[in-house]
Amino acid sequence: MDSKKFLSLQNGSDIRGIATEGIAGEAVNLTPQITETIALAFVSWLSEKTGKPANQLSVAVGRDSRISGPALMSAFIEGLVASGVKAIDCGIASTPAMYMGTVFNDTLFDGAVMLTASHLPFNRNGLKFFTQNGGLDKPDITRILETASVVASPTGTRGNIESFDLISRYSEFLIEKIRKDVNHPAQYNTPLAGFRIVVDTGNGAGGFFAKKVLKPLGADTTGSQFLDPDGMFPNHIPNPEDETAMEFIQKAVLANKADIGIIFDTDVDRAAAVDHLGNNINRNNLIALIGAITLEEHPGTAIVTDSITSDGLAEFIENDLKGKHHRFKRGYKNVINEALRLNAEGQDCWLAIETSGHAALKENYFLDDGAYLITKILIKAARLRLEGGKTLLDLTSKLRVPAESKEFRLKILVPDFKSYGNQVITDLGEYVKTIPGWQIVPNNYEGIRVSCDPCVGYGWFLLRLSLHDPVIPLNIESEKTGGIVEIASRINAFLERYNDSELDKTSLKKGI
Repeated sequence: MDSKKFLSLQNGSDIRGIATEGIAGEAVNLTPQITETIALAFVSWLSEKTGKPANQLSVAVGRDSRISGPALMSAFIEGLVASGVKAIDCGIASTPAMYMGTVFNDTLFDGAVMLTASHLPFNRNGLKFFTQNGGLDKPDITRILETASVVASPTGTRGNIESFDLISRYSEFLIEKIRKDVNHPAQYNTPLAGFRIVVDTGNGAGGFFAKKVLKPLGADTTGSQFLDPDGMFPNHIPNPEDETAMEFIQKAVLANKADIGIIFDTDVDRAAAVDHLGNNINRNNLIALIGAITLEEHPGTAIVTDSITSDGLAEFIENDLKGKHHRFKRGYKNVINEALRLNAEGQDCWLAIETSGHAALKENYFLDDGAYLITKILIKAARLRLEGGKTLLDLTSKLRVPAESKEFRLKILVPDFKSYGNQVITDLGEYVKTIPGWQIVPNNYEGIRVSCDPCVGYGWFLLRLSLHDPVIPLNIESEKTGGIVEIASRINAFLERYNDSELDKTSLKKGI
């Protein structure tokens, strides 16, 4: 297999592919054989990075609930063992737990690998890699895939396989965090007693949180749903951004009169919540909540977000919370790396978070961890109850919420989609200059962000090129009902200059 085919599996800092049949027109390109070869290449990379020979390395492997998971995991472990590595079979786990296996004092694996494709359909799968220094970056993945195209089959002594219940060890870490930080004077071991918490994992890998974390802490998890792993995801997509998924957890909270609802994505590196009234705490609301908690603990700190956060959120962080809002690019690794850069340059930054629900805190290795995010929220909820009189809702009561918010996805139909998309963005910049009341927002790190005064939409929009796909996402928010249609109509008029055979504008046209 040549390097181009291996490199086609790269998705930023992850590897993703089609691992099983079942969707017409999508041919399998991530097979057990390919996965085994990637394992050989990872061992080569890890040995070089650590300075250890392969027979002195230990690598932990976990997976989510996908139907292709067992076969691909077996193949990856075979690649490790064939290279002489000690392979640690962690079974079904979460992506954050796999990283933590490299830093827990009683594990300290040299590397860890999670087989997952996050919220993508059942036929997809992929791999995420970790060392004690964190998740691998894009250049690392490129190097591994290039190596995979030329790596030779090992001929030395085989390694061995051990099993380890990493998710239980990780759950103990979260339990102790909650007990210590709540520090309940009367019920230290069960600080969540009296809370009814509904969990929905969408049949992904997150069921452990209800069973192994919340119940030992005394919480009533009655009404929790879809906790059992099922790689066909029969109930809904495990995705905190998905409207249908959020409707499921909203209904469960209200039906069970819960204090809070929790929803995770498939591999638990993202999360969202629902309050006791059934209101969603995701996207901007989620950033506002964890931002309020973070700025209470670290006054004045910077918070890095992705590019599509609202104007109201920026005002809330800077004016109400007295923090610094640093809006950056989409992509969870982008916001994390930007937070690391700010800290390295002397700018205090304790939180990096995407609207998708990827949240990484400085106190937790800047690891994007949905379960740790929820842990922080639950600690605050328990502390507020102890103090009396306040709930989580009070922390974000001053957040200005837009009247309307919508994303449109314009598909690019030409081979060189990046050049085409960037040209559209450049052309839009010139067009904006002709619209009175539209102003290009400065210090924007991707695409073009435009503020619109009350006469021409009263809000803002962002047109950017997708990180990996031939798509130009268009995000629009407005402070008035009907404002999105006003803004979208003007953008649609601009886009009429582009041929429908090159740019599919269907989603935008339907929106107006």
